[in-house]
Amino acid sequence: MPGQKPVLGNNAVSLDKCDEGLIDDGEDGNNQVLVRDGRNGYWYTYVDELGSTVEPEAGSRGGTFNMSPGGADGSKYAANVRGKIGKGGVVFGAVGFNFVDPKGPYDASQYNGIAFSARRGPGAVNKVRLTVPDANTVPEAGICRECFNDFGADLNLTESWQRFVFPFKKLKQEPDWGTPRPRAINKAKLYGMQFQVNTPGATFDIWIDNVEFVGCE
Repeated sequence: MPGQKPVLGNNAVSLDKCDEGLIDDGEDGNNQVLVRDGRNGYWYTYVDELGSTVEPEAGSRGGTFNMSPGGADGSKYAANVRGKIGKGGVVFGAVGFNFVDPKGPYDASQYNGIAFSARRGPGAVNKVRLTVPDANTVPEAGICRECFNDFGADLNLTESWQRFVFPFKKLKQEPDWGTPRPRAINKAKLYGMQFQVNTPGATFDIWIDNVEFVGCE
């Protein structure tokens, strides 16, 4: 919302905007991030094979992501994913994008954090996990032995748009699993961003807009 303080947990955070920092605002209506500063990746959804559902349809099932009407601050479009999480096993449903296509590492060394606007639909679960895969957590990089424990943060979404700002140094892996477990994210080799729900039985409806790198060096 206009004039709203950005949030990180319960603390306001400020990092300067960057000239080439905007990753995507959805206003072109397509499924590709803005093509600038070496970025040309695409949005996608993904889901487990244990009964969870996701809309738009996951790319692994032949789906193509599309932006939805109704963005933050009165803008035309935003990324929206919705569905239902299954009740047994390792279950998840999510939306995300890669920084480059074909999938590979992106050097974000000139930036110090990420920012985005987010909300949830009425009656949807509020707990969402932000993840930022890097070379230490994706199998494609050939480093991790127990992969996918990406650096990230837990979000508490409301039905109103909120602005979130996360310095890279504040992103953490989940405890007690994953190999390796470096001290910090490798911002010189980032692969993308994801917004995932893991709560068994939950209905989810996530809206994301105005994603950007912030804090230029």
